[in-house]
Amino acid sequence: MNEKDKTGKNPDLAHLAEFPFKRKKLNETCLIPFGFVEQDEKYVWSTPVSDGQFLMTVFVTKTGEISTKLLDPDSGEEYVLHRDPLAKGAFVGKIRMEYGRILELIANKCFENDVFQSDYAHKVIRYVRQTYGDELEFLWERFPDNAIFRRKDTGKWYGALLVLSRRKLGLASDDLVDILDLRIKSGEIETLVDKEKFFPGYHMNKKHWFTVCLDGSVPMEEIFRRIDDSYLLAKK
Repeated sequence: MNEKDKTGKNPDLAHLAEFPFKRKKLNETCLIPFGFVEQDEKYVWSTPVSDGQFLMTVFVTKTGEISTKLLDPDSGEEYVLHRDPLAKGAFVGKIRMEYGRILELIANKCFENDVFQSDYAHKVIRYVRQTYGDELEFLWERFPDNAIFRRKDTGKWYGALLVLSRRKLGLASDDLVDILDLRIKSGEIETLVDKEKFFPGYHMNKKHWFTVCLDGSVPMEEIFRRIDDSYLLAKK
């Protein structure tokens, strides 16, 4: 199995191969049904490439690290040109494309979205799952950093998780932050929104929604309480 290079990245996942796994996390329960076999504390799966000219083996660790080998089954030699961005030609292009499609399939079948990176965002997702049994829904292919929570009975949204620049909230920073949009009674919006901890609802009706940054500026207990309020307001 190949080692990581000096940048800390697995060389197997250079350029085209990194993309399918970007901001995704392993769902280990999907590996065996997909066809992986557990061997020596990792999972292994092989498939022919280019009509059997090569055998591609994919290794997945229990922490979700990916590596691959592309071998000539006759000589046992490893083919590596598909990982070289300077390598040109119709043949290497064909191999590179097939290699990328296989990794994309694994990313879609055995990994799940891990868009939101903050500990607070993970706590929100866990709280909603445990309290209401709802999961994030990613509705927009063009906006993979946007997701919503909705009630099962009414189908109405009661929360939205997004990643955006703090500057879009009027703050003096271009740093990215996880935010949460929640419903609120229209009569309470003016007293709540201070543009420091609570902001007008981002991409929402600002009379009925507000935004909070999931960065520790508001205690989790208060965020949980406001999720509960928003859930109730989505009942009608």
